[in-house]
Formats: sequence, structure tokens, C-alpha cells
Amino acid sequence: MLEYEILEVIKKVQAVKSESQTIEVKAAHEGAPEKLYDTLSSFSNQDDGGIILFGLDERKSFEIVGVADSAELIKSIEEQCSQMSPIVRPLITTVSLNGNTVVAAEIPSVDIVECPVFYKGKGRIKGSYVRVGQADMPMTEYEVFSYDAYRKHEPDDIRTISGKSINDLDPAKTAALLEKARIKKPRLASLPDDEVLELIGITNKGELTLTGLLMFGKYPQREFPQFSITAVVVPGMEYGETASDGARFTANKRMDGTVDEMLMDAITFISHNMRVKTIIDNGKRKDIGEYPINSVREAVLNALMHRDYSFHAEGAPIQIRMFYDRLEIISPGGLYGRLTISDLGKVKADTRNKTLARVLEDVGLSENRYSGIPTIRREFSEYGLPSPLFETVRGDFLLTFYNEQSKVNEGKSINERIMGYCEIPRSRGEIAKFIGRTQYYAVKTYIEPLVSAGKLIMSIPSVPASPKQTYKAVQ
Repeated sequence: MLEYEILEVIKKVQAVKSESQTIEVKAAHEGAPEKLYDTLSSFSNQDDGGIILFGLDERKSFEIVGVADSAELIKSIEEQCSQMSPIVRPLITTVSLNGNTVVAAEIPSVDIVECPVFYKGKGRIKGSYVRVGQADMPMTEYEVFSYDAYRKHEPDDIRTISGKSINDLDPAKTAALLEKARIKKPRLASLPDDEVLELIGITNKGELTLTGLLMFGKYPQREFPQFSITAVVVPGMEYGETASDGARFTANKRMDGTVDEMLMDAITFISHNMRVKTIIDNGKRKDIGEYPINSVREAVLNALMHRDYSFHAEGAPIQIRMFYDRLEIISPGGLYGRLTISDLGKVKADTRNKTLARVLEDVGLSENRYSGIPTIRREFSEYGLPSPLFETVRGDFLLTFYNEQSKVNEGKSINERIMGYCEIPRSRGEIAKFIGRTQYYAVKTYIEPLVSAGKLIMSIPSVPASPKQTYKAVQ
């Protein structure tokens, strides 16, 4: 980093009085920190890498205190980097500020085929970390497995189901598939049914594949109860709020069956439970739902098509959660491969379930042309609604649709809601969940400005970034 870039990073940290997703601060004025392994791992494992700043004291509002011995510190950093697998190669820069030396260590990200980077002293499972906000959290076994699965390119959607054959398929649906397949693929027209089913991935050596079961099985949930969808309507803006009769959910349903059946049931559930406003256009009545229904269909279909169907995710259903101000769709399995959130809808993505995606295209449920995300964004813009939020959260993919109520609550009204919510002390996570935002976004956009304005007070003002920090409204 250049000196002016380091200064900009320092100013940013001091302004918000907090570390971040890509910035970690260590005082090091009494000697080199002994354990950097967690941060070295988490920064290496995220797309943007990260920067460790040495010479700022968090306990003194990130005041520049300088490092005790820059040469000894750099030696310690390099030694600890060599204890990582693969070895971390930091870019280290030193600057002198008001007589104090500050050291910046840039930790580069690694290619996904090298992830996870871990501390050899703890091993692959216990030594791998992921950055969550401003904290380094141990990876779950599932998160470690996800990297291995991508590296091995294991096609879970064509794994065979022991003891299941063509006899376990729905005859009518299978006949319709065969007819469409022969029309779209003339080379299959003269082949017998069992050979066509083998070639398009419904069977493998006579046994039913997972794609075959999910698409045309008589009841797929007998073998995989959680390859389903759960849907709830929450009477408020967060879990825990109840209706006037004390009910936690005003609607609660599990959708099962084949992929097309679950898709239709989910669309029906959302359509039935969303609010509808009526307008008069040129003398004609027009009902408008709170969410564009085509976008709802795309979102649910994407979840069914791209969720993780591996052994490690068999216990997790897709979740649909409808709140007063938003709709959330949670799909097991984060983004697949090298795709990042910023890439969504802009580049051709790696496909986790290639056979399932192709069969969905064959039966006319999907175009499989990577048009879903652009369609969703365009429709929400045309509706005048806030842009949908796409996130990966500890191994899950979360899509949030905001409705007009959320739009009305933007800006000052959200601040007012936070103030009311914080009549009793609340943590960062609780506040973020309450307003339906990520924790990092909530902290930077709302919590810190309210603290600076004197409207929220911290329970531990001497350590702003403390994980035990809570915030209370000033009455």
C-alpha cells in the first residue's frame, strides 16, 4: 500500500471507531501479537482479502500508538504466515505518523481451489476461519466441505438412489418428459425409453438419479424429507413478534412433492399471503401485489435449482419467510464456485446442479440462460421498490425482497424504529435483524450515526467494537 492509502484506511477506522469486514486492528505497542492465525485464515478465504493495521489501539478509540519494534513485528507476521496452509504471502508496508510507526499487512485472497486457508497447528477443520463482520469465526464442517465439493466437482444431482428405478417414477410426468425430449433432441427420437432416460440423467445404470427422483418421483420426500420448502408468515418484522391471539405465525406450511409441485405451492402460498392494493387505471380496476409475482417465481425456482443437494445439506429445507416489510428466501448452500455477489446476473455462473438445470429446461420450467437475476432487478425497479438484497450467510444463500412498507421506512423512519426498539439495550445483531439488513450495513448506515448524534449510547463505550456491546436509546 502507498502511504496515502494507509492514511485513508486509518481515517476510516477512526471515523467509525470500528474494524470491518476487511480491516483488523492490532495495537502491538507492547510487542508483536502472538496469534494472528484466525485473521490470516479468514482474510485469505474471502474474495477481497483484508488489511491488518498494527499500531492503533482499539481501547483508545483507535488512537495511533505505534508499534514497539517494527522489525520484530514483521518477522513475527512472516513466521505466522508460514504456519498457514497454503502459506500466506502478505504485502507489508511501514509508515511513520507523528513519530509513531504503523505497519500495514495486506492479506491477499486465494483462488477457490486453494480454499480453505487454515492454521496447520489446528488442522483443516478446526484451523479454518471465515470473516463475519468484524469477527473471525471458525468455519463449520459444511463450509469446509463446500470447498472440497467444488474442487472435486462432485455432481450430487446425478448420484443414484439405491433401490429406486424407473418403476418409482410418475408415469404421466415421465411420458411428458420423453415426448418433449424427443422433440427438442431429434437424435433421441428413435431410442427406447430406458435409454433416453439414461442419456438425459434420469437414471444411471438402471438406478434412479436424484434429479429423476426430484423431478418425476412419486413422492421424493420419502427418501429425503428435508428436500422440501417450509414457509411462514410472521406478524411483524422479526421472529418473536406475535399476533393479537398470541400466534407466532399467521400462516405456516410445508411444501413437498416434485420440484414443479413445490414451485407452484410456494407461488400460491406467497400470492395468498401478500398484501394487494387496488388502483383504478383508465376506469378499470387493477390489483397489484406487494411483490412482482414473476420475480417471486424466479426466486423460488432458483432456490430449487441451485440449492445444495449433497449429503451434508440433506437436513435443511428451503425456507420462505414473510415479514411485514420483506420477504426472505433462504436456500441451503452459498454461491457456488468463483461466483461472487457482485457477479450475480452479470457473468455466466458455475452451475451446481447441471443435470437438474437441464431437465428443468427440457420440461419448460426454466430457460437456463442466467436471466433470472436481471429479471428480478428490472421488475423491482419498475415496481419502484428497493433493490433486492443478495447475501451469503454461513453456507446459505439469502434473497430478501423489500416491499413498500420497507420503502416508506427508509432513512429517518428506520432511525425512529431503531430508537423505539432500543428502549431496552439491544445488540448489533438484534438491531440488524429488526430492520432486515446485514449487520455490517446496519452498523455503518444507522447504528454508528445514531451513536455519533448522541441518540444511542453504548453499554461499553471504552471498547466500541466489543462483541458484548449493546445500544440503548437516549430518552
